[in-house]
Amino acid sequence: MGKLLRGAHIVWDWNGTLLHDIHAVIDATNASFAEIGLDPITLERYRDLYCVPIPLFYERLMGRLPTDAEWQVMDTVFHKHYWARVDTCGLADGASDLLAARRADGRTQSLLSLAPHEHLVPIVRRHGIHEYFVRIDGRTDTSHAGKAERMVRHLAALQDRPDADRIVVIGDAVDDAVAAAHVGARAVLYTGGSHSRVSLEAAGAPVVDSLADAVDVAERLVA
Repeated sequence: MGKLLRGAHIVWDWNGTLLHDIHAVIDATNASFAEIGLDPITLERYRDLYCVPIPLFYERLMGRLPTDAEWQVMDTVFHKHYWARVDTCGLADGASDLLAARRADGRTQSLLSLAPHEHLVPIVRRHGIHEYFVRIDGRTDTSHAGKAERMVRHLAALQDRPDADRIVVIGDAVDDAVAAAHVGARAVLYTGGSHSRVSLEAAGAPVVDSLADAVDVAERLVA
């Protein structure tokens, strides 16, 4: 038991963190924009503007919040294009080896994502990494709110819940830092996904350019 309790418990994000899908996201975004009459967006502009809840991202693009009817169309069209591309996405560099090494060393880790749970679990299994997590939770409702309250439920459902000072959230979005703070945990933010380094640094958490660095920083934060 002692071995399992040492070190950080990492709560991993999926899209843009463990799954390197940012280019599929940009392709799907621009395909959906073409359908709804918005101009295409570059990766750099996407990273500068992206935020959660996602309707606020569209407000930054359009200069106003989409109506409920517009949002439903936007969300449906984006996901149509995204899910047609997701099987072309691989894991981030070194992700599988990092997860395996932490598991072999007695570290614990879980996965919390805003991706729909019914899509998330099969994809994680296809990548052969599901066994490295003590729990996997995706979105099970229609809300596009952030992770803060979902983090509360995720941690409460862990069989052996770690103390907050041992929990580190690793993700690619400011929302991951917000969710970590909501439960008294730490966060490490990764630049390989949805946000620019400048926007990540504004969250006040450490910012890194690789998952290996993210794990190293996470362990130092709880040492």
